[in-house]
Amino acid sequence: MKKYQNNYKYSVVGLIMLCMFAGTSCENFVDVVPDNVATIDNAFKLRNEAEKYLFTLYSYMPRNGETNGNIGFLAGDEMWIPYQTSIGSDPFEIARGNQRRANPYVDVWNGGIFVGIRHCNIFLEGLQRPGSVPDLGEIERRRWIGEAEFLKAYFHFYLLRMYGPIPIIDKNLPIDASEEEVNVKRKPVDEVVNYIADLLDQAAEKLPESIADRNTEMGRITSPVAKALKAKLLLMAASPLFNGNADMASLIGPGGEALFNLEYDENKWQLAADAAAEAIQVAEAAGHRLYTFTETGLDITDTTITELSIRQAVCERWNPEHIWGNSNGTAALELQRHAMAPLSTEHNHNNARKILSAPMKIARQFYSQNGVPIEEDKTLDFSDLEQLRTASHEERFYIEEGFETARINFDREPRFYASLSFDGGKWYKYDSPTNSDEGTFVLRSKFVDYAGSNHAFHKNVTGYFIKKLVDWNQSMSSSGATYRTYDWPEIRLSDLYLMYAEALNEVEGPNATVFEYLDKVRVRAGLMGVQESWTQYSRQPEKFSTKDGLRTIIHQERLIELAFEGHRFWDLKRWKKANEMLNQPIKGWNMKGETTNSYYQVSTLFTQRFIAPRDYFWPINEGTLIQNPNLVQNVGW
Repeated sequence: MKKYQNNYKYSVVGLIMLCMFAGTSCENFVDVVPDNVATIDNAFKLRNEAEKYLFTLYSYMPRNGETNGNIGFLAGDEMWIPYQTSIGSDPFEIARGNQRRANPYVDVWNGGIFVGIRHCNIFLEGLQRPGSVPDLGEIERRRWIGEAEFLKAYFHFYLLRMYGPIPIIDKNLPIDASEEEVNVKRKPVDEVVNYIADLLDQAAEKLPESIADRNTEMGRITSPVAKALKAKLLLMAASPLFNGNADMASLIGPGGEALFNLEYDENKWQLAADAAAEAIQVAEAAGHRLYTFTETGLDITDTTITELSIRQAVCERWNPEHIWGNSNGTAALELQRHAMAPLSTEHNHNNARKILSAPMKIARQFYSQNGVPIEEDKTLDFSDLEQLRTASHEERFYIEEGFETARINFDREPRFYASLSFDGGKWYKYDSPTNSDEGTFVLRSKFVDYAGSNHAFHKNVTGYFIKKLVDWNQSMSSSGATYRTYDWPEIRLSDLYLMYAEALNEVEGPNATVFEYLDKVRVRAGLMGVQESWTQYSRQPEKFSTKDGLRTIIHQERLIELAFEGHRFWDLKRWKKANEMLNQPIKGWNMKGETTNSYYQVSTLFTQRFIAPRDYFWPINEGTLIQNPNLVQNVGW
């Protein structure tokens, strides 16, 4: 923090260097700070230069559409990669239990986030100074202030989720600030949450309901985005990690103040439910809705249309389900290349690297075709993972007819097939050889096959390929590959529906409204409602009738619906389930197997180690603690 407490007046070179170190992107509207401007003061003399400064604030947003940019992708257990590949992932070192307090992995405390907050403060001060930017209209000025307030709130939220209690940087310090002022302190969690929530409310009042100029302004913040982030913030604050967490009793500030409130407060769930309900109302009023695939002129079945509705809810550019789309970075370009698999002998492994792999436990997580967990389904037996079965004609839209594959790949819900591919699985795309889902691409992944793990660097390590992240418009040829970029969905409407259901269940228990919002998501996924599915097919038919039982259902529904979007890692933490789930072995098929019998053998790749309560929050760099004696280290570090 100390190194950022210097004069407001940066040279343009200095600003550009800060943007470079923070990972600035100039894609879409994002641009560098003012051209040929000697000081920050000059940035607020003309609208054009002030606008560039505004867009620079956006450049500090994490690149969540990139494999390494999104911490949730590889820091947990949802995706696994070959170790020490060309990705060189710091988050993956965290998944492998290698986090450290000296030079921590993904050390955003000393990275660009606090720099981003500082620039938000400079921008807000400059834009609200009397006489600044005289050629800027008041309506637009108000909007820009709202955008900067939102980004400042988001940057605080991002740090809070990672570190727990953090300093609140509401204003920048002057050059003559005292050492005590410069040595900022971490604030109690509840104070930080209230500060962020208030800032988001302020921003929402100033922001537009929707983007009017879709050609140049997509990705800029709207009032539905601010309300949705507030709902996400308050849901996190109500969850066990932050609400009455006795494990954090020893986290005390330098003056003896408790940084966590150790008393559980049920009213926090009510605040979260109210915020989610408001966010849904605002989003739907602005035209947001669950995405359904409506492309015409294709010879495809309802089965494939349902699958594409699920896949394209993520990958369809700026679709109405994306409440908040983040286009910072490469806009999911290299993410798709890392997820995509070769689907014929002509497809080059460098263009379809297939290194993002889903562990076996994630494949098991998806429901049966009856919409209940596979271990609960009383009509289907999934007890033997290695049992083999041959696909019938009726199953041809999910699995190649006549192909022998694992029993676990049969009789699953549509989201299983939309999210994952596997040996013998169908993969329909725009460039399907037949323009139909009859006779479309089939993935073959035994060691000797075209998607086999026989490349020196680009290999799938579990046998489950992440189809969900690849836009259906992707095309391959012997000469190369074409990937269409898309905005990364930070918050989808389905996410908001599930937030509301979760919070409302904690407040009121099972009721019609909770089931309504759960079932909205399930119906789009091709399933019956919760009550119907559990009553008819579960060995625990009354599970949904209690708060505890329905909580378990909601958690699994969320893990399935939002799979591979970077949410699982943070959800497991806020639910305090990480010490259970992240201490399990990572398993997959034997990817060196060349025959059916040798391939379908479950192998253990790695056994994760998560130390609770230490690993629930990031360590603060030891050097930072030496530099600022008012900061205290997180528990266990």
